[in-house]
Amino acid sequence: MKSKVPFLDLAGAHAELEEELVGIFRSAIESACFIGGPMVEGLEKDFADFSGTKYCVGVSNGTDALRFALMAAGVGAADCVVTVPNTFIATTEAISQTQALPEFVDIDERTYNMDPARLREYLESQCDRDPITRQPISRRSGRPVTAVVPVHLYGQTVEMDPILELAEEYNLIVVEDSCQAHGAEYYSHKEQSWKKAGSMGRAAAFSFYPGKNLGACGEAGAVTTNDQEIARKVRLLRDHGQAEKYYHDIEGYNGRLDAIQAGILQLKLRHLSDGNCKRRAHAEAYQEMLCAADGMVLPFEPRWARAVYHLYVMRVRDREQLRTHLAAAGIGTGIHYPIPLHLQKAYRALGYCKGDFPVTERVAAEILSLPMYPELSRAEQECVVENILAYLDLQARVGTNQEESVA
Repeated sequence: MKSKVPFLDLAGAHAELEEELVGIFRSAIESACFIGGPMVEGLEKDFADFSGTKYCVGVSNGTDALRFALMAAGVGAADCVVTVPNTFIATTEAISQTQALPEFVDIDERTYNMDPARLREYLESQCDRDPITRQPISRRSGRPVTAVVPVHLYGQTVEMDPILELAEEYNLIVVEDSCQAHGAEYYSHKEQSWKKAGSMGRAAAFSFYPGKNLGACGEAGAVTTNDQEIARKVRLLRDHGQAEKYYHDIEGYNGRLDAIQAGILQLKLRHLSDGNCKRRAHAEAYQEMLCAADGMVLPFEPRWARAVYHLYVMRVRDREQLRTHLAAAGIGTGIHYPIPLHLQKAYRALGYCKGDFPVTERVAAEILSLPMYPELSRAEQECVVENILAYLDLQARVGTNQEESVA
C-alpha cells in the first residue's frame, strides 16, 4: 500500500534540485576528477564555515569520520571511551575500531542525550585515578578512560558545558558525534554564545547519509575540528597515510570522499538552513496539535538548545499498537532505536545486563519517530495527528469500558 504520509520523502527532496544535481555529475565527467579535487575542497571550506570550525576534512562516511577523529585525537588500543547506549551502533563501532573499549553512561530522560550527572557519577564511583597521571581507570575493564563521545541525537545537542568541564578535570578527549545534528546549536553559558554542533570538542564526526538533514546521494561524511594537527592526521588516515602520492607516513585507510558526493553536498548545503527552519516549524506544529493529548510524551527542547529535528521522537506506552494503527492508515514511522547497545548481541562480551541503564531501557520501549522532513505539508501533519488522536481516543474508551465491566 502506498503511504499517505511517508516517514521520509527523499524523492521529493531532490525533485527541485534535479537539474543542478545532474549538472554536478556532468562537471565530474568532463573534468574526470572523481576523488578529491576542487569539489571536495570546496565542500570542506563551506562546511567548516557553516559549522564554525577552522577545518573540515571530507571522508567516505560518518563511521569513518568518528573513527578517524578518535584516532587522530590520540585514542587507541588499551583505552576506554565513554558514550551512551541510546545511539546507532556506528558510534561504538568507531570506538571499537580504534581498538578502544566502549563503556556507557545513561541518558537524560527528557533530551535522550548523555546525562552529565551520570557521566560525573561514572567517573567518581566507577573509576579510580592513576596516582601519577591522575587519569581515571575504569574498574570495570581496568583500562584508562581517555575520551568521551557525547552524541547529539535526533538533531539536538548534548548539554556540553558540564561535559567539557568534566573532560578538563579528568583529562578526557571530547569527540562529538554530530552525525544527526547538522546546524544544531548549544548556548554555552561559559562562553556566553551559541555554538554549533561539531565545534565544541577536540573534533567531531558528521554523517551525510541520504536521510540526514544534509544528505548525499550515497555515502559521505566529514570531520570538523579547530586543531590543525588533528585535521592533518585525518587527511593522512583517509588516504592510506599518504603525505603525497606513494609516500606513506603512516598506515592508513581508504576513507576518501568522492567528488560527485562532495559537489552534491556543497549544493545542498546552501539549502540546509532553510530546511532546518522548516523542520523546526514542523516540530512546533506537532507540539501545538498534540500538546493537549494524554498518554504521550513529546520532544523536550531546553532553553540552551536550538534543535534541527533530524527526527521527531515522541513516547507512548503502547508503541507497537500505535505504530500498527498508523501503518494501517498509510503513515510511516520509525524506531530510533529499539534495542539499546548494551543489550545488543554484538556487545554481549561487554558483560552488561538488563537493568544497567534503566532510563535508556525505558525510553527504548516507548519511542516512536513520526514523519519529519522539510517538504512535509501541513495537511500531511494533520493526517498524522488525526490518526494519533483517534488511536488515543479509542484506547481511552476501551479502558473506560474495561473499568465499567470490572465494576
